[in-house]
Parts: sequence; C-alpha cells; structure tokens
Amino acid sequence: MIDVVLTRHLFAFFPALEGQQICVEAATVAEAVAALEAMAPGIAHYLIDETGRLRPHVNAFIGNAMIRDRRRLTDPLAPGDKLSILQSLSGG
Repeated sequence: MIDVVLTRHLFAFFPALEGQQICVEAATVAEAVAALEAMAPGIAHYLIDETGRLRPHVNAFIGNAMIRDRRRLTDPLAPGDKLSILQSLSGG
C-alpha cells in the first residue's frame, strides 16, 4: 500500500477524503492518481491535464524526492512509500 498525502485545500473540493488515511494500491504515480480518482471522482482533473501530464501548479514527491516523469507519471512506487501531492495556490 502507498500512503498518499494531499494538499489540505483539496479537501474542500473532495470532502470524502478529509480526515482519513489515504492508502492506495499502485506501482506508479499514474496508478496512484487513477486510484485516487476511483475514491474521489474529479480529483484527477485537478492534478493532471487532458494529456495525462501533471499540471504545472502541481508537484508530487515520493518520500522527499520530486518525481522525475511529469509527462507520463511512470515513477515507480513501492509498498510503504509516501506519495505527497501538492497543489499550489495562485493569487496575491
């Protein structure tokens, strides 16, 4: 299982995820996003664009390392990994 940590403000749009430990079965970041989409329909739209690429304002980390493949999300995940998905806020 992969532990997933999301930026706090995403819970406003996906309240079903708030207050629970988010764990998914996934071998890649793309599979983790698909698993999140199954749990909270619409979240993939916030994270990836229509081509499957991570949106510019979204960063993802496996442990403390930023993922390398923002285009296809093929970075491998291993059981026990922590995937952090951070969506920055814009404005001033």
